[in-house]
Amino acid sequence: MAYLQPSEFVTKMVDAGESKIFMSTRDTLIRSFMAGAILALAAVFAVTINVQTGYSIIGAILFPVGFCILYLLGFDLLTGVFVLTPLALIDKRPGVTIGGVLRNWGLVFVGNFLGAFTVAVLMAIVFTFGFTSPPDKVGQVIATIGEARTVGYSNHGAAGMLTLFVRGMLCNWMVSTGVVGAMISTSVTGKVLAMWMPIMVFFFMVFEHSVVNMFLFPSALLMGGNFSIMDYIIWNEIPTVLGNLIGGLSFTGLTLYATHVKTGPKRVVR
Repeated sequence: MAYLQPSEFVTKMVDAGESKIFMSTRDTLIRSFMAGAILALAAVFAVTINVQTGYSIIGAILFPVGFCILYLLGFDLLTGVFVLTPLALIDKRPGVTIGGVLRNWGLVFVGNFLGAFTVAVLMAIVFTFGFTSPPDKVGQVIATIGEARTVGYSNHGAAGMLTLFVRGMLCNWMVSTGVVGAMISTSVTGKVLAMWMPIMVFFFMVFEHSVVNMFLFPSALLMGGNFSIMDYIIWNEIPTVLGNLIGGLSFTGLTLYATHVKTGPKRVVR
């Protein structure tokens, strides 16, 4: 499990951010579509395990399989590009602009949503026998999750919005640590181990992940969840996206860059 020094893998983070900004529109959309779809399938997998076993820790332990697959295949999540692309801008890489960063974020958001929504439609068909019967047990749980994490927050007003935002921050602190984990080793085993742990933590702690929610909430709406599209957008997706951006960039991207690339001068002892 070859290990890269922090200064090496943080430089790789900046390189990766630069590469994503200059990636073609077609490739950005394909890679983000696949990332959203695979993560959605992993969410279904974990919820199904929770329902069948009654132990949420088992679903949390196994959920990272989807995250590892999509990153080993080189696909992109919004939570990952939130951390990587700004580093290329801060590092003043030639040709990197704020417009380029925002373009990448916008394309990845669209691709992730389309991928997650496609799986939401496909799984809603599975859960309801082609919309001819009420959702099965797993479908009912997903519909309940959608209601609890929209209307549930709105019932608490501003405090609910704050809680939602903080859960989004904490989520991408862990998820972006998983993204970095994929860069600290040159072996598949090392990458998987480093990614697995923080992703398991985020899922078990029920933090808010904008791409997982792109599956959970549309899926719940398709199966009769008792909340509206506006509830989903205002009382989950937008605050979660902002929390993911602030949490990932501040707790992971900027801290690693500041201390391992722009390392401060050594203290002089007199």
